[in-house]
Amino acid sequence: MPGVRMQDGGLGPVDPPADEVLKVRGGVGGISFQFEELLAGANALDGVVRMLDSVVLEADAVRRDLFVSELSTLTAGGPAIVTVGDGVRAASAIRDAIRATAEQVRASHREYEYTESWNAIATRVGLLHPPLLEATMLLGGAKPGTHHGDRDRVEHLVAQLPLIVGSLSLPTSVLAALSAALGGQTDVRAILRTIVEVPGLAYLKPRPVAVQKMETTEESVDLSLAALLRRTEDLHGEGKGEIAVIKVEPPGNKVAWVVLIPGTQKGEPTGGSNPIDEGGNVDSLGYDSAYLAPAIQEALREAGAEAGQQVAAVGHSQGGVHAMNLAANKAFLAEYDLKYVFTAGSPVGGVKPEPGISSLHLEHTQDMVPGLEGAPNADTKDRVTVTLENSVETPAGQDPGLGPGHRLEMYAEGAERVAASRDPSLVASAAVLSGVLGTRGRTAQVPAKVTRFKLTRQAMPGPPELRLPANRSEAGWR
Repeated sequence: MPGVRMQDGGLGPVDPPADEVLKVRGGVGGISFQFEELLAGANALDGVVRMLDSVVLEADAVRRDLFVSELSTLTAGGPAIVTVGDGVRAASAIRDAIRATAEQVRASHREYEYTESWNAIATRVGLLHPPLLEATMLLGGAKPGTHHGDRDRVEHLVAQLPLIVGSLSLPTSVLAALSAALGGQTDVRAILRTIVEVPGLAYLKPRPVAVQKMETTEESVDLSLAALLRRTEDLHGEGKGEIAVIKVEPPGNKVAWVVLIPGTQKGEPTGGSNPIDEGGNVDSLGYDSAYLAPAIQEALREAGAEAGQQVAAVGHSQGGVHAMNLAANKAFLAEYDLKYVFTAGSPVGGVKPEPGISSLHLEHTQDMVPGLEGAPNADTKDRVTVTLENSVETPAGQDPGLGPGHRLEMYAEGAERVAASRDPSLVASAAVLSGVLGTRGRTAQVPAKVTRFKLTRQAMPGPPELRLPANRSEAGWR
């Protein structure tokens, strides 16, 4: 996404460093933040205009006084009057130019906001992306993740759910129920909460999660984003339902912690004990990680993290949603200083982090999953979204899963590209993470303690026990 700067004749775009794969939005190089900076500059220019107004008024008053003095004393004060008059005109010209610049900046900002608002409305009502056309392109027999733009198509379809529901030829009662579930707008959380109330799907409803400390090892850990993301793959082994907590003690830096959360793991058909299975998606997207967030908080305590210490969270797919939900969880943030969140292939557009938390979101144009929220990630100073636009395919002999665009290794390679990029938003984001982990100017490989935790979801409540009346024996019911 290009930035904006003053050029000859007005405002003009500033192209980011060339990269044929990465499309960067948000951060210090993003449109929104640069416009915030321009508006701040416009306000400062208003202060200069007000100051010059005072200078012009005072200088003009001096000129008038000199003119009166010249008439009353018949002295040779003409040159002074001319000089002061020239100064008044010059100050007025500068003031007017500064005022015009401030007005131009504000006008550009208004046009930007108008365009963004119009695009959002047009998308919602299907003018830019007709839902039937998008559905045909997405579901027209192609394998998941094989087409560029799948991510955007899913996002547009989810955003247009109310329009789609309203156009269906269904009984009025069914339409009313669907509209109530949607709440008149695209609300993935409301939809998921409605689904788990359907008879037979209650097993998807989140349940309390217990935490069990497994093992702690001391090892040399690569703290680059690519390496941390790859470590989440290790949590997909036999010990399903595991997360990892890494304690980092860099020389001269405060202790910091990294939480690693894997993506969705295959669970039991009717809901088992693994809270990161398919039902975990309901907890993450429908309930804001109401049960996994406290479990992560407990894992940090058991690993030795003290209140107020800095934390970074890394997750792939569902794990990224849980990680981002920590940035909006008041109980978690009251205990720990979450500074950085990194997600890969995660639908987190609906999460609104607390101020001051930096986040980096990696998505792929062939990955449908990040679009499931029906809303793009916010474009702010602290939030950067990188879309990978390279063409990818599933390696021969591997399970395609949700498509090649959602593969963890593909995202790890994307993270390596991000680390090598000189885009200002990515450089600033990397600086935040290195500041937390103490890797500034040094290799990312540092001694650390890695603790694995087993998370176990509470069992489903059993059917109510049949109790016989006190005055009847079991034999009497045969």
